[in-house]
Amino acid sequence: MDLSAREPLVRKTSSSYRTFPQSAGKRLDKEYLRSLHNKRAPTWPVFAAVLGNFNFGFALVYPLALSSPALEASPPAPALRLDQHTASWFGSVFTLGAAAGGPQRHDANDRLGRKLSIMFSALPSVVGYALMAGAQGIEMLLLGACRAYAGGVTSASIPVYISEISHPGVRGMLGACPQIMAVLGSLVLYALGKYLRLALDWRWLAVAGEVPVLAMIVLLCFMPNSPRFLLSQGKDDEALGSLCWLRGKDTDYAREYEQIKESVRKQSQRVSCAEIKDPFIYKPLLIAVGMRFLQQLSGVTCVLVYLQSIFKKTSVILKPEYDAALVGLVRLFSVAIAAVSMDKAGRKILLFVSAGVMLVSNLTMGLYIHFVPASQNGTIANKTLVSSANLPAEPTNYITLIPLLATMFFIMGYAMGWGPITWLLMSEILPLKARGVASGLCVVVSWLTAFTLTQFFLRVVEAFGLEVPFLFFAVICAGNILFTGCCVPETKGRSLEQIEAFFRTGRRSFMR
Repeated sequence: MDLSAREPLVRKTSSSYRTFPQSAGKRLDKEYLRSLHNKRAPTWPVFAAVLGNFNFGFALVYPLALSSPALEASPPAPALRLDQHTASWFGSVFTLGAAAGGPQRHDANDRLGRKLSIMFSALPSVVGYALMAGAQGIEMLLLGACRAYAGGVTSASIPVYISEISHPGVRGMLGACPQIMAVLGSLVLYALGKYLRLALDWRWLAVAGEVPVLAMIVLLCFMPNSPRFLLSQGKDDEALGSLCWLRGKDTDYAREYEQIKESVRKQSQRVSCAEIKDPFIYKPLLIAVGMRFLQQLSGVTCVLVYLQSIFKKTSVILKPEYDAALVGLVRLFSVAIAAVSMDKAGRKILLFVSAGVMLVSNLTMGLYIHFVPASQNGTIANKTLVSSANLPAEPTNYITLIPLLATMFFIMGYAMGWGPITWLLMSEILPLKARGVASGLCVVVSWLTAFTLTQFFLRVVEAFGLEVPFLFFAVICAGNILFTGCCVPETKGRSLEQIEAFFRTGRRSFMR
């Protein structure tokens, strides 16, 4: 007997045993991707969808319109002035509303589809901005935060929509667009509030927030739905037409269509409670939820919501309103770097770099506040952010550049990794049959964590000092590095079907 016939099959290293490498199918897939690189990306559908993220970024920092020194030229009526307790709620209620939108999102996403789910989410935004523009009391302002409900719906629907209409060659770049537009929304609010405050007071800023919402609704009317959703609804012809529109008539989109159809066929039923025990379901779910939880625990929402107060308290070298705009520009630049490099360097390397930069920045900020005497950094015993409005605006010591640079690097680190990639990976690794329910759960975990942190941030600062939260955030960032190395798979250049096959079988060859 031939000795080679007696060798175990698992020891074979020939190409005939490998799942994908060197196969004719994989060569065709690569040729198809190369042909798509020379074709149009789904630019208009992505742009229409991410207008929702623009609105989200605008709304997230809108509380500054009632508390920022930059808008003191048009102060609110006495009935609308915020005390410490109300200001804390006004700063955090947005995250609570976003969390409330998460559980409702998966039903709308699975029944109406990704596109219609995004469009219907615009209604709470329209109502919320109208309430805030005409507010006559604190109650109307807080009710106006119902626009945050739209943020909870769109914060998961939009990444899923983008990932399902994009091919692997551009999915990373397009997946960073929601973060880019959210940053642009925040910068536009800073610009309107600072430089046009004589023409646009806080009420007109709410009216301005209606513009991207209405534009999103109009543009999405002309955009295709996700081919995967259409196939899951049995609309094969519409799905084929949608994929043809997205890829171009002169591409081999029929092959991709068959791959998507086969994947959808295997997951035709919605996920049940019993199936959650399947590693194919719970492994990507735990990874996605864990990343959303750790992302918020790194402190980014607290830093963004209380940015000007932190700068005022540490007496950085520039006026707080200029510092906030500068950090926004740094954030925009960093997200752009992530968008360009994500499909080249990969997701995991950017997550490692991102967590490392945030770790060093938070540690620097905490140690600076703890060890630098108050006489040099201009703070008052490091015990309160609320009284920071009475602190001198201009520092006399250039050592106060340290908190500014530390915050800038923290935002840079977050924006180039743990900001955009957590949302992108959520939409990539969750299986189709559980994508609606699981992404809704991710939204709930994310924004409930953000709400809790923003509620307790001021209390911790008053009780223990500002350095304690930043040192806590540094410890979390160290945990982010470990989590990335142990749990997060690399999805660069892989189709959604390949990623699902990896979790279904556990074979690394699917991801090579």
